[in-house]
Amino acid sequence: MHSVLPLQCRKHLDLYLWMAKCPNGPSVKFLVNAVHTMEELKLTGNHLKGSRPILTFSANFDKDSHWILLKEMLIQIFGTPKGHQKSKPYHDHVFAFSIVDDHIWFRNYQIAVPHNESDKVPRGSLEKMTLVEVGPRFCLNPIKIFGGSFGGPTLYENPFYVSPNQIRALQKKQKTGKYARKVKAKTRRKMHELSNPLEPDEFADMWKE
Repeated sequence: MHSVLPLQCRKHLDLYLWMAKCPNGPSVKFLVNAVHTMEELKLTGNHLKGSRPILTFSANFDKDSHWILLKEMLIQIFGTPKGHQKSKPYHDHVFAFSIVDDHIWFRNYQIAVPHNESDKVPRGSLEKMTLVEVGPRFCLNPIKIFGGSFGGPTLYENPFYVSPNQIRALQKKQKTGKYARKVKAKTRRKMHELSNPLEPDEFADMWKE
C-alpha cells in the first residue's frame, strides 16, 4: 500500500491537499491555509536531508475517532520507516502536529545542541537540547474523510468547514452593503442640506477686493 499527497489549486487562490492510502484508502481532503515558506520567514534552523523526523501530536488528537484516524494516517505518511536505505540512522528534527480550532497546524523544528557538546548527545540529556524552527509552516483544514482512495463512503464531514467561495461571496456582500449604506447616508445628508438652507452670511465678502 502506497501513500500519496497530491496538491490541487483552484482559481489560482485556493490550495487543496489530498492524503490517501492507495489503492484501498482511506483518504482525506484538506484546505491548506496560512502557508509560510522557509525563505519567507527567514528561519535559522536547518537539518540534514534524509534524516528521520520525530513526530509529535497534541493530546487532543486522541479525543475523537476522526482525529485518531488522521493521526494514524499522518504517522504512516510522514514517519520514515526504520532501516530505510535512504534514511539516516538518527533523528535531528521534529514534525509537530497540533489541533487548534479544529485545524491541524504543522511546524518543523531542528533539534539543536550547544556547539561545545559532542555530536552525539547521551541518551536522556534532553536539557542540553533546544528546538529551532526550520519551516515551512502551514495549516490543514479537514473537509472530508473517505473510506476509499479519493472517494468512497464518507467517514467524516467537517460541520465547521466553509468553502473559500462562500467566504469571498460573504465578504463581497458585506462590502456591497457597506457601500450602499454610505450612499444612503450621503443622500440623506444632501437632502437635509437642501431642506435646511443656511442663512446668508453678511460678512462673507468683507475681505474680498
